[in-house]
Amino acid sequence: MNLFVSLGIALIVGVACGKLMNRFKVPAVAGYIIGGLLLGASVFNIVSGDMINQLSFISDFALCIIAFNIGSELEIPVIKQLGKSIFIIAFFEAVGAFLLVSIASYLITHDPAISLILGSVSAATAPAATVMVLRELNAKGPLTSTLLGVVAVDDAICLIIFAMAASVAKVFVSHEVITVQKVLLLPIEEIVLSIVVGAIMGIVLSLLIKYAKGLNELLPFIIAALLILDGVATVFELSPLLSAMSMGVVVANVAPNKGKAFKALEDFAPPIVAAFFILAGARLNIAYIPQIGILGVAYLLFRILGKLTGAALGATISKAPATVKKYIGYGLLSQVGVAVGLAITVNREFPNSEIGTIVVTILLATTIATEIVGPIATKHAVVKSNEARL
Repeated sequence: MNLFVSLGIALIVGVACGKLMNRFKVPAVAGYIIGGLLLGASVFNIVSGDMINQLSFISDFALCIIAFNIGSELEIPVIKQLGKSIFIIAFFEAVGAFLLVSIASYLITHDPAISLILGSVSAATAPAATVMVLRELNAKGPLTSTLLGVVAVDDAICLIIFAMAASVAKVFVSHEVITVQKVLLLPIEEIVLSIVVGAIMGIVLSLLIKYAKGLNELLPFIIAALLILDGVATVFELSPLLSAMSMGVVVANVAPNKGKAFKALEDFAPPIVAAFFILAGARLNIAYIPQIGILGVAYLLFRILGKLTGAALGATISKAPATVKKYIGYGLLSQVGVAVGLAITVNREFPNSEIGTIVVTILLATTIATEIVGPIATKHAVVKSNEARL
């Protein structure tokens, strides 16, 4: 089937599935993934593996948009207002999930590369689903404020963990000798350079935004900056996600008319992001699920356990209010967006390994579960803490 026809059908089916999920009060993104699953090789094969590869540039661009939007949440005044507890809780819940999932995965697979990648991806949390629930409940209070701050910085921490874990995993996959340079120095170099390149591009984009006349110039500048940044990061083997996030941080704190800039991209992005999740769902190989059943269940359970215990420990160390300590972890269970993006990145960075297939299959299969459980758990936490204002 023609590539454009397939993509058009995929968007219609994906959005229809998303609206169906909304009727059951489940985020639309779960419907996008299910729609992609139906259209992929596992069911109707309307979107084949070759088509997914040809359309990979859409996934790359969507990842940069997602990461750029994460950076937009990290404004310095907001960070100062939220305080140190936000970073402490975010660090411990991300590291908690990473450690527990990595250890559990290694005990099952005895493969350090797969274990590290699964652990690093598990650290990510989906801010969209959490924010949606908080808005629906008109939630206000210490738990709500802390939760918004944690989900804003969580994915930034996850991207850093992933960059280091992926570098170490590549050493194991290629059977190279493990050295301090390969395990520590090269990942740090990649992270620093990715952030610096993104920051430089952020300054350039801020200047372009300043001199842009109306949305007809503003949006093309933003899209051009994201495309250039993605290309530069790919050529020099840097992290497009970290670079885009860094650019978003700079624009959020430096650019004039930043509100209009982010709003312009927000209005433009939905079909691109929807296509990203639909194509991600099309990658899911149902036939492979039984082979990774135990590993998938372990990933799901130990990620939840790591998030809950890590968040509670971080809240205790930072001396957060009792309600925050008791319920903060329940608002961090949803996983989509950056996590799915990282799974696609793994598939690209480990082309001759089964790591990509395993990670994509586990993450997409468990994402459907977390997108149902996550919002329910968030609502439970907000209601129990008496912060819902219905």
